[in-house]
Amino acid sequence: MATASPRTQEKRKTFEQFLVDEHHLTAKQLSSVHLEEAKNKQSLETAILGLKLMDEERLTRAQAAFFHLPYADLRNQSLSKEALKIISQETLENYKIIPFAKEGNLLRVALTNPSDLQALEALEFLAQQNKYRIELYLTSKKSFEEAIRKSRNMSAEVGEALAVIQEKEKKQEAPKKAQEKELGKKTAPEAPITKIVDVIIRHAIESRASDIHIEPQENDLRIRYRIDGVLQSSLVVPKVVHPAIVSRIKILSNLKIDEQRLPQDGRFHMDVDGRSIDFRVSTLPNVNGEKVVMRILDKSGGVPTLEELGLNGMKLARFKESISKPHGMLLVTGPTGSGKSTTLYAVLNILNKIGVNIVTLEDPVEYFIGGVNQSQINPDIGLTFASGLRSILRQDPNIIMVGEIRDRETAELAVHSSLTGHLVFSTLHTNDAVGAIPRLVDMGIENFLLTASLNLVMAQRLVRKICSGCRKETPVPDEMRDMIKSELKDIPADEAKGLDLKNIKMYAGKGCRLCGNSGYAGRIAIFEVLPVSEKIKNSILNSDSYSKLQELAQSEGMIAMKQDGLIKVIKGVTTIEEVARVTKE
Repeated sequence: MATASPRTQEKRKTFEQFLVDEHHLTAKQLSSVHLEEAKNKQSLETAILGLKLMDEERLTRAQAAFFHLPYADLRNQSLSKEALKIISQETLENYKIIPFAKEGNLLRVALTNPSDLQALEALEFLAQQNKYRIELYLTSKKSFEEAIRKSRNMSAEVGEALAVIQEKEKKQEAPKKAQEKELGKKTAPEAPITKIVDVIIRHAIESRASDIHIEPQENDLRIRYRIDGVLQSSLVVPKVVHPAIVSRIKILSNLKIDEQRLPQDGRFHMDVDGRSIDFRVSTLPNVNGEKVVMRILDKSGGVPTLEELGLNGMKLARFKESISKPHGMLLVTGPTGSGKSTTLYAVLNILNKIGVNIVTLEDPVEYFIGGVNQSQINPDIGLTFASGLRSILRQDPNIIMVGEIRDRETAELAVHSSLTGHLVFSTLHTNDAVGAIPRLVDMGIENFLLTASLNLVMAQRLVRKICSGCRKETPVPDEMRDMIKSELKDIPADEAKGLDLKNIKMYAGKGCRLCGNSGYAGRIAIFEVLPVSEKIKNSILNSDSYSKLQELAQSEGMIAMKQDGLIKVIKGVTTIEEVARVTKE
């Protein structure tokens, strides 16, 4: 690292003194910062952030005050398209400057380093050339990066790449025509296609999408993102680029490029903006060509806790009691995409201790957890849930996680595993918690084996959370207020804590830049938890009907999913429309 000039050192010392004088740091904390600087050869700012003495925005505000510049937080601010057009994207990223507002000849520009003379000279040149009056602001690196991401326009970037493709096609039209007759299809140049795929992936991650759908239509190619469980149209491009985009994704996923008649599955890994992302890829031939779906698995976020997933109160206590048992079976039920696997990963994270052997059998492995032995099924070579479970039992496990119980053989093996001293977790496709019992009986599990092995069943659905940036209170219609009171009147006292049913309030998101004007940002689960008590066991042994089991479960304090959803509505977490969407019968 180059040694700073005496003048720079003097300025830095003055800023250090400013931080102490303005009570941002104590003299003792400053000494710790100096030690960190010397030890790791870091800058003053990096050392302060590394020791977590100030957050980045507070430090930037202090720098702005020191340099007598106004502070700008661009994270939640709309950027002027007119201002952004003035300076090229390359220049913005090179000098770490961004114009964010323009009024007549006044241009407001934010920069991250007020001591960067090259950036200041570039702005001075711009002002002279175009007769702009420039107003400088200081912004944090995080804020700048967010603004740069906003400034990149997906359609524009893809449009540039398509323009390059068309240009190359024009130049090579004659020889290409001959080749096309032989190949029977039109292909696109490789480099711009790589850029298009990168842009599609990057914008999906920035939009918090869980899946990317690349769908060939009759005349064009449609790209859609699934954001918070809902598919949204993102981009439409000419169909000419479809074969090349699919080939690029197949190369990344190590799939057969020339196989277009059969479905294929693969995966690949990318680091995007410092985040570790896994992509699970599925191709499916249809009448217009191959459709590709990419599931985005953000490994950098880690596995959420049960509380973060939305499990609380008596439900959480009952669930934690069940997972602390030494053996038995715990099932999580719900449709595809309801977060069942994520819940099981959260459980494994809790139970993952040095003295425990955890073995999983998954389809596919979505999160990698250190210390857990994770296996992936492969039906093509005969490795199914049932055959894999037999092998797992020879691996001396304490805890077994089976991705899904799909057939009688897997169900029988899971039950017998739980009866022989193992704690077994799995998922099942049923509408609610009580429905898992007749489903297992229908699969051929004897009633007496079910009562001896089953500890707890939990059903769940995912609802969208109201965006915190634009959440506002909304009026509650009388009929809706009456419906909520009726649904929640008999809930146990533990679940009713903090709820004011006499003064029901509801909230909704108005829509802002943070949530893409949808009013929602992120998802949370709603649950119903059914512990298999002695009364429930007797009811199973008597082969009681589904409705009798449901009545008994509710009499023992089970909160239905709809009730849990309504509690989250009153607490301002989600909307009644979301609860109705996922719980309608």
